Amino acid sequence: MATYGATIAWERNGETFTDSRYSRAHRWTFDGGIEVRASSSSHVVPLPYSAGDAVDPEEAFVASLSSCHMLWFLSIAAKRRFCVDSYTDAAEGIMEKNAEGRLAMTVVTLRPHVAFSGDKQPSLSELEALHHRAHDECFIANSVKTEVRCIPVLG
Repeated sequence: MATYGATIAWERNGETFTDSRYSRAHRWTFDGGIEVRASSSSHVVPLPYSAGDAVDPEEAFVASLSSCHMLWFLSIAAKRRFCVDSYTDAAEGIMEKNAEGRLAMTVVTLRPHVAFSGDKQPSLSELEALHHRAHDECFIANSVKTEVRCIPVLG
């Protein structure tokens, strides 16, 4: 078992606040001191009260699913002696009302494009099996109700 943490910090900075016209920009600080500028999504809170140049929780959710899947994929591919040169995923999440009528990230679609080198190249069925296993092992995907789809891109 392991424990993971992040420090989320926001300050009013003299704004009135009670009129709801305040900045949603804030900071995420992770172990090792890495700091990320964060904000509500401009789809949820319009500019200028959100920060368009910051990561929002919805983007971070999609990124964490994609990143976890990728890390498992790389591990499994290496064990099976496939040499991965690059991995790029244009992941996308859809926010809509769920079955309970509440706004939720209902589907996350991963579109990983993996480039391999060497004599051992995976067939489409082997590539799909690698992604299926990565999905089954992904801690983040195992932690959420959201449907997570993976559509590997071959070539």
